[in-house]
Formats: sequence, C-alpha cells, structure tokens
Amino acid sequence: MTTEQQQRRLRLLVVDDHEVVRQGLVSLLDRRSGFEVVAQAGSVSESIAMAARYKPDLVIMDVRLPDGSGIEACREIRATRPETRVIMLTSYPDEEAVLSAIIAGASGYLLKQIRGRDLVSALEAVGRGESLLDSAVTERVLERVRRVASGSATDELAELTAQERKILLLVADGMTNKEIAEQVFLSDKTVKNYVSSILSKLNLQRRTQAAAFVAKRHLGRPDGG
Repeated sequence: MTTEQQQRRLRLLVVDDHEVVRQGLVSLLDRRSGFEVVAQAGSVSESIAMAARYKPDLVIMDVRLPDGSGIEACREIRATRPETRVIMLTSYPDEEAVLSAIIAGASGYLLKQIRGRDLVSALEAVGRGESLLDSAVTERVLERVRRVASGSATDELAELTAQERKILLLVADGMTNKEIAEQVFLSDKTVKNYVSSILSKLNLQRRTQAAAFVAKRHLGRPDGG
C-alpha cells in the first residue's frame, strides 16, 4: 500500500440487488476506520455508472444482478478504470463463474457466508494489491487450468473461456440468445457477442455447425442436464 493509501481511507462501492444485504455490508464497512463507502448500487447499469462517477478503489460486486451478471459489470468497470479493484461476492461456489471473474479482471471471489472480520481482512488485502480466492473454489479452478495447460483439453475447446463453453452447450441444445441470456444471467446483446466469439474461435459460421461440433465430441450438457 502506498503512503497516500495509508493516509486515506479506501473508497468502496457496494453492489447487491438485495437492499438488506447491501445495507448490511455498508453498515459493516463504513464504520471501519480504513474504509469509506462512497456509493452503492443494485444493478449492472447502476454499478457501472457509480464506478465512473465516484471512482472507488474497491468494488464489492454481487455475481447475480437483475439486469445481468456482476462479472459483466466487473469487465466494464475494469476496462474503463483498471486501477479499481473488484471483489466478487456470491452465495454459491461456481467454478465457471470463478474462471469468468478472473478473466474479467476480478481481484477476488468470496462467498457470502464469510464472517465480517474475514471480509474486512480480504478487502484490506486487495487494497494492498493482493489477489485472493475463497479456499472452497481455489483447487477446482487450479485443476481446470492444469488440464488446459497439460493439453488434456482439445485445442479448440482450450481456446474457449468457461463462460463460452457453457454458452456453446446451450447453443447446441437449440436455445435462442434470449433463452441463453436468462440461463446465464447476461443481456441478450452480451450473449450475441459471446456466440460470435465462439463461432470465430472454432472456425464455424453457423449455430448448426456449433451443435454438430458438440455432438461430434460428445460434450456434456451444462449442470449435468
């Protein structure tokens, strides 16, 4: 932490669509001497606007928001203000969400079951420039990375992010962009961009070819469905 950071409190933006949860976080953090909650938001659009307006040092971001994914918001915030660090906060450990959060530039990924003092310690660590992951998901993420690094995944699939692979399987199931958006908590436009990226990486032109790609490789459906 720089001398300047030591002399001032870390500015926080708290993002959660549940008002009770959000206010609880604000109450917990704002009374700590090292923190100042400068804004709060309950949606992707609000969080992006608040981050641009208040320029927080840290953002505590819920993964699931009513108008999209907190991971999408993290990507947008980090793209326009890379010095802002984002910690994802969620109720459930999700390997694919963790990988997507890391790719989006998140500095940490914590479960909402975390105790207050541990959350404070985590925020302080990220404020010092450290990265962190909850121990419940770290090993699964590392194993996924090892599989790709060792070449045990096919070359084409290794090109896809975890989120792209999930969307590929949903495309293969014949789902529309709107249906996929509801399934993965993203906007229709974001899903359209994902599908375009998937087709490009796999050197395909049409969604039907994506379905054939999945069938040929006997890939499983998401969530074991």
